[in-house]
Order: sequence, then C-alpha cells, then structure tokens
Amino acid sequence: MNERALKDLLFRMADDLLILGHRNSEWTGLGPLLEEDIAFSSMAQDKIGQSLALYKLLHDLGEAAPDPLAFTRPATAFKNCQLVELPNDEYDFSLVRHFLFDTADALRWEALTQSAYEPLAQLARKVRGELRYHTLHANTWMKQLGSATTESKQRLQQSLDRLAPYALGMFETTSVEQAIIENKIFPGEKALFEQWRLQVNQVLSVAGLVSPDWTTCKPVNGGRHGIHSTHLAPLLAEMTAVFSIDPNAEW
Repeated sequence: MNERALKDLLFRMADDLLILGHRNSEWTGLGPLLEEDIAFSSMAQDKIGQSLALYKLLHDLGEAAPDPLAFTRPATAFKNCQLVELPNDEYDFSLVRHFLFDTADALRWEALTQSAYEPLAQLARKVRGELRYHTLHANTWMKQLGSATTESKQRLQQSLDRLAPYALGMFETTSVEQAIIENKIFPGEKALFEQWRLQVNQVLSVAGLVSPDWTTCKPVNGGRHGIHSTHLAPLLAEMTAVFSIDPNAEW
C-alpha cells in the first residue's frame, strides 16, 4: 500500500467534509423553513462526523490527533476544494452546492466500499447510508424548486452557472493520482467525474435546468494543492477560536 497516496486522498476528503460541514452549520436558525433548518444542521453534523472518522484514520497512519489536524493547520495546509469554502450566500446557492458536492460524495464513498485499504472500506460501508439521505434531500429540492416558479428556476440556474467551475475543482488530481488507482485505494477522479456528470445532468434535466457544458467549463483548481480563496482563512479563524484559547484544555 502506498501510504503517501492513501494519506493524500484521506486529507482531501476529510478537509472537504470539515469545511462544508462548517458552512452548512451556518444555516442553523436561518433556514427558509424549519424543515430545512433541521436538514442542513443534520447534514452538517454528519459531515463533521465523517471528517472526524477520516482524521482518525490519518492518526492511525502516524499523523497528529484529529483535533490538531482540524484546528491547528494553516489554510495552505488544507486540501479541500474551493467549492466547499465559499460563503453560503442565498439558499439557492447553498442548495446547488449541496447537490453538486453530495452527488460526488455519495459516488466516492460507494466506490470506497471496495477499497483495498480495509479500514477505509469499512468506514465507507457505514457512511454510505447517511449519504443516501443527503442526495435524496438535494435531488428532491432541486426538482421541486426547478419546477416551482420562474424566479426559483432562474435563481437555481444562476447559482448552477456560478458554481459549475468550482464543482469541477472537486476532481482536481495530485501527483499521487496514479498510485491511488494502481494500489486500488480508489478508482480515480476521472472515473468519479464521469459518473457524477451523468447523475447531475439527469437530475438537472428533470428539474428543467440547463446543464453546464462540463467539457468546456474551466475548473477552479488549486485547493488540492493548498491554494485557496480569501474565504478559507477567516472561516478557519472562526472555527478554531475556542480551541486556540487553550489547545491543551481537557473537556
């Protein structure tokens, strides 16, 4: 097993989930409906819990404990895609991001149930059940709002067009991509993208929305290499405020 390649994948996944979990948690108390307030809070909890499980796997491989990994690294050490760090904006923006990310995330975890790294495969078998709820929620609301009013459809389309380049950044590869595939840790980002594109386009068609031209859309990359937008550092400062007061405190 190529440990460097394995850690690279685990960091990317864990950081994605931690940061998007934090963004989703910002909807607590602010959702357009009580049902959505609860839904985004629940999904935030799931994502942060999944990130914790991945940080624990990294700790088992010799990295720092989960809390230091989550709360003490600078923004340049995070490997999340830029999609997850963008501020929430309006509800349509967060819904479309939720749809684009969780479609990919569900497919990723499903593929990982067959990973050659058994601890990761075991975790994937536990997590995929949670993701079914996430994708069902996203697909239902995309279809419902896409066929509701002219305004709701326009808002979804505008958010989709705005987020499409960032969504492609989810599939940015690193120098260990071939090792990840050859060691049968994960089938690879290209294979994931092709599955994701088909599923996303199918839902968008039912919702009456125009799918971006994924082949000509220019990805917003960099996140997998520690290059981030100006939004990540303030998010991390807020997220780590309590931990930073006394990193050695026992709770």
